[in-house]
Amino acid sequence: MDGEQLTEQETALYDRQIRVWGADAQRRLSKSHILVSGLKGSVVECCKNIVLAGVGSVTLNDDRAVTEELLSANFLIPPEEDVYAGKSLAELCCDSLKDFNPMVRVSVEKGDLSSFSADFLSKFDAVVISSCSASTKQSVNEKCRKLLKRIAFYTVDCRDSCGEIFVDLQSYKYTSKKGEEAADCLLEYPSFKEAISVPWKSLPRKVSKLYFAMRVVEKFEEREGRNPGETSAADLPDVQKLRKEHCEEHSVNESLIPDSLLQRLLEGRREFPPVCAIIGGVLGQEVIKAISGKGDPIKNFFYFDVMNGQGVIEDISMPKSQS
Repeated sequence: MDGEQLTEQETALYDRQIRVWGADAQRRLSKSHILVSGLKGSVVECCKNIVLAGVGSVTLNDDRAVTEELLSANFLIPPEEDVYAGKSLAELCCDSLKDFNPMVRVSVEKGDLSSFSADFLSKFDAVVISSCSASTKQSVNEKCRKLLKRIAFYTVDCRDSCGEIFVDLQSYKYTSKKGEEAADCLLEYPSFKEAISVPWKSLPRKVSKLYFAMRVVEKFEEREGRNPGETSAADLPDVQKLRKEHCEEHSVNESLIPDSLLQRLLEGRREFPPVCAIIGGVLGQEVIKAISGKGDPIKNFFYFDVMNGQGVIEDISMPKSQS
């Protein structure tokens, strides 16, 4: 693969990008294969960006039927309802996504994400997943980590006006350029399981409250057998009890996770397109960075909350003395 050159057609189409990040980076993109599972608004925004950037192929996985909630932020779903019959969300999005860049192969893989084997995942250079439980995130991440090749792994969760991205690039070498100087860098990433197992007491005081709130809501959904987003404000009392348990277990104050934030996450069935554009834009940029080898990647969480308009990067890893 490394010896393959860009075709004349690729060179002409991606001329501007090649001027920005070079032919080698574009060649890596053009030969890459991406798996995307769970086609919510933030994810389709990412898909649009990586397809426009010229990745080799994108495989979509989402067997759900179209619902009103999914329509709120997924611009790849056609407006004509007569085409929905018998088609999954992935199939509908596939047809629309192909129009953004005919040179990118877009296909559909049916089946439950948790059932995909490590051998199947080994076909890809990056795996992006959404709309799944914490246990599924852990399982898919561990399958990726067991492979000999390094697979860039991302989870994304957009609820109400908040968003979370998790990144695992395993052991990642890249070149960081500041001004005219370039330096070789190495980042060691924890797995998703390791990152959510870090004792809260050991984390800096200013870590995003979204990190803690997301863990509590994930745990609640898992315990109750709910799919992500199958919650409402009526669940707040039970989630508050779970918050109390978690905070006591970690020896931290409950004020770390405000009621108002929990309530927004519990009511966040509908996505806000502007928030999806920001989260999906960052996610797409990170996938491009990891494959092209250009730019400083996020390590290892990114949070955005429209209430303060801030996007923050949090490096949440086990303290060396405990790892």
